[in-house]
Amino acid sequence: MASCMTVWAIISGLTAISRNYTGLLLTRFFLGITEAPYYPGALYILATFYTRKELATRISILYTGNILATAFAGLIALGIFEMHGMAGISGWQWLFIIQGAATLIVALAAFFILPDEPLTTKWLTPEERKLAHERTQEDTVANQGQTTTWSGILDAAKDPKVWLFVAMQHGHLGANGFKNFFPTAIRTLGFNQTITLVLTCPPYLIAGFVSIAWSWSSGRFNERTWHITIGKAIAVFGFVLGCATLNTGARYFAMCVFSVGTYSCNSIILGWVSATCSQTREKKACSLAIVNCLAVASFIWTPYLWPESDEPRYTMAMSTSAALSILVAAGAWGMRYWLKQENEKIRQSEDETTVFYAY
Repeated sequence: MASCMTVWAIISGLTAISRNYTGLLLTRFFLGITEAPYYPGALYILATFYTRKELATRISILYTGNILATAFAGLIALGIFEMHGMAGISGWQWLFIIQGAATLIVALAAFFILPDEPLTTKWLTPEERKLAHERTQEDTVANQGQTTTWSGILDAAKDPKVWLFVAMQHGHLGANGFKNFFPTAIRTLGFNQTITLVLTCPPYLIAGFVSIAWSWSSGRFNERTWHITIGKAIAVFGFVLGCATLNTGARYFAMCVFSVGTYSCNSIILGWVSATCSQTREKKACSLAIVNCLAVASFIWTPYLWPESDEPRYTMAMSTSAALSILVAAGAWGMRYWLKQENEKIRQSEDETTVFYAY
C-alpha cells in the first residue's frame, strides 16, 4: 500500500504541469487507479489486528481523517490559492504540489511503519505477533484458515451477504452524496465565500466525534442493527428538515443533524462486512474491496441530484437521501434476521464453536 501511496503522491504533484483537458483527464485517471487500493487495504489491515468489538471504532478513527479533510479542504485551498504567482506558479498548481509533497512524506514513512499482517510486523515482539494473530482468528465465525486469492474472490462474489452489504453501503454513500456539495448547500444560506467555508467545518467536526463515540458504543455492546437504525433515523430527520424550511438557523441545524446521522453509520457497516464475511483472510479482503468499490460508484449519479435549479431547498437530493437512509436501515434489519438464522444453524450443528455472527 505504501507503494501505491508513493505513486499517487507523484501523480498528484505532476497534475500541476497539466496544460489541457486531456492532461488533466489522464492524471486524474491514473490518480484514481493508484488511490483505489488505499481504503479497502487500510480496512483489511485494521481487520487483521482488531477483533469484531474493536474494529468499528478503529475504522471510525480512520474515516474521521476523511471527515476532517473534507471539513477543512475549502479553507486550505483558499489559503493556498493566495500563493498565486509565487515562483511564477499558479495557485491551483501550488495546491497539487503541496498535496503531492505531503502525501509523499506519509508514503515514505509508511514503508517503515505500516504492517502487512500481525505475524510479519517487525515492531512487535514474537509473543505480541502471536497474540495479535490468534485473537482475531479465534474471533472469526466459521474460520477456514488461508486459501488462494482467486478462491477468496470467488467466495466473496458467491456470498449473497456480500451483495446485501453492497446495497447497504451503496445506499449509505448515496445518502452521503451531500459531502461534494456541502459548500454549495451552505452558500444558499446567504453568506460570503469565506464565511461559507468556515460554516462547513462545525458539522463535520461534530460528525467526526459522534462517529467515533457511536462506533465505540456499537463495539462495546456488540450490536449493529439498532445503531445503524438510530443513526439513519437522525439522518432522515435532518434531510426532511433541510428541505422543509427556509429559516437560516433551522437549515444549518438540519445540515449538522444529517451529517451526524449519516457519518455515524459508515464505520459500523464496514466493520460488519469484515466481521461477517471473514471465513478466510482472502475472502475478507475481497469482500471489503467489492463492497467499497461498488459503493463509491454511487458518486457517479449523486451529483445529478443537486442541480442549481433545485436551490435552495434541494428537495430532490434531500428526499432521495432520506429514502436511501430508510432503505439502509431496512437492509440492516434484513441482515439481522439473516444472521439470526445462520446462528441458529450453527447452534444446531455438531460444531462446538462458541463464535456466532454479531448483529
